[in-house]
Amino acid sequence: MTRLHELYAQGQSVWIDFIRRSFIVSGELQEWLNKGARGVTSNPTIFNKAITGSSDYDVDLARLARQGLSVEQMYRVLTLDDIARAADVERPLWDESAGGDGFVSIEVSPRLAHDTAGTVAEARSIFSELGRPNVMIKIPATPEGIPAIEAVIAEGINVNVTLIFGRGEYRACAEAYMRGLERRLARGGAISRVASVASVFVSRLDTLADPQLAKLGAAELQGRLALANAKLTYADFEEMFAGPRWEGLARHGARVQRPLWASTGTKNPKYPDTLYVDELVGAHTVNTIPPATLDAVLDHGRTEPSVHLGVDEARRALLRLQELDVDLQTWTDQLLAEGVASFAASYDELLTGIERKAERLRS
Repeated sequence: MTRLHELYAQGQSVWIDFIRRSFIVSGELQEWLNKGARGVTSNPTIFNKAITGSSDYDVDLARLARQGLSVEQMYRVLTLDDIARAADVERPLWDESAGGDGFVSIEVSPRLAHDTAGTVAEARSIFSELGRPNVMIKIPATPEGIPAIEAVIAEGINVNVTLIFGRGEYRACAEAYMRGLERRLARGGAISRVASVASVFVSRLDTLADPQLAKLGAAELQGRLALANAKLTYADFEEMFAGPRWEGLARHGARVQRPLWASTGTKNPKYPDTLYVDELVGAHTVNTIPPATLDAVLDHGRTEPSVHLGVDEARRALLRLQELDVDLQTWTDQLLAEGVASFAASYDELLTGIERKAERLRS
């Protein structure tokens, strides 16, 4: 038994924040599943590094280039092939867990972050084309993304809500999930196999806040805000997925929308390398972890329940921010905008890289 199995025994599923063709076909993904990992997540930055930074895709890319496909068409074929392969490797886990784990996530185009109708159409298209029940479509928690989440959940499409930084956005996403289930149920659809996670990005808040806190003379809050925000978000989760409304959905087999801790690799070398894993262990959660941090967790990560610890301290930290006249929502809004822009830049860079590599392979 590994530490990943121990985390699962506490109610937390570890997903791998990484994908690449060789990682799947070499059997390495299956090895990680054997070690206790239970899912895979991807994003445009990960695919950019995979496709333009390796030769894994060159044979397929050369073939697609000869067929005269557009750059975006080539991107879609390459990425959906990876997602399909990963989903097939994970399908036994999805079956074994009755649809609880074994998911692989793929994001709609970052260019659609502020386009509700476009997001719904692309989510529907990707999910249909892949034709696998253990795929999740990633939709960002932008104002335009929230109604898209509700719409695709109502259609029975699994959703990984991404780029959540603020508690207000988290609650809006949880509400959209429940409204989507209610709409589906009202028209006679089954909701027992509709799954969703709410990806709360953790470490980036500390990365943004720490320098600002130093200027404000509040160094005692450095390295604490991200965990405080996440722990209070978990308290929001427990509040929202309880009571008569949720119990009515649960009677029809509804699953809670699990908080997923994302961006859990430690950016500051002064902090423990497993900080954002050790402190957020709890029931009904997922932690998606990059490979380097996964190795550290396997070696020396802590696995005892921790997400409930220090909640009062977390509230005091946010009160201290108010005393400093800091609006945390301003910071989380900034992080959301930066996250959308970063994924869009990675996507554009990826398309440029595919175009250049395809031209080179074609000639």
